[in-house]
Amino acid sequence: MLKSRKLIEQLFAKGGTFLIFPIKVVFLLVEDPMDSPLKIGVSASSKKFKRAVDRNRIKRLIKENYRVNKHPLHDFLNGNGKQLVVFFMYIDKALPENALLQRKMPLIIDKLINTLSESINQNS
Repeated sequence: MLKSRKLIEQLFAKGGTFLIFPIKVVFLLVEDPMDSPLKIGVSASSKKFKRAVDRNRIKRLIKENYRVNKHPLHDFLNGNGKQLVVFFMYIDKALPENALLQRKMPLIIDKLINTLSESINQNS
């Protein structure tokens, strides 16, 4: 999990973003050594979801769907020797269905891999 305030500030200051509704993704390739090749953060707006129970459910669903679908991303990062920080923000106003997130998370992971491979190829 992403807990470092410094990394979070770097992520939102310099990171790239894309949107696959209902999740906005902010990501940043990190040069400094980390204890794992990938750290993630998850958020749901307290403005849109007043009850903590609802926010926690959204975050739990996103984390579970990420956990199930993360393997291609981990393989890509390990194969290229890169480290990544990713933040998932739920931006819809309605509570998500698990089936929706199950459909969207593989698309998010694929787009993240494609975007990273393009940026790695441009830097090489």
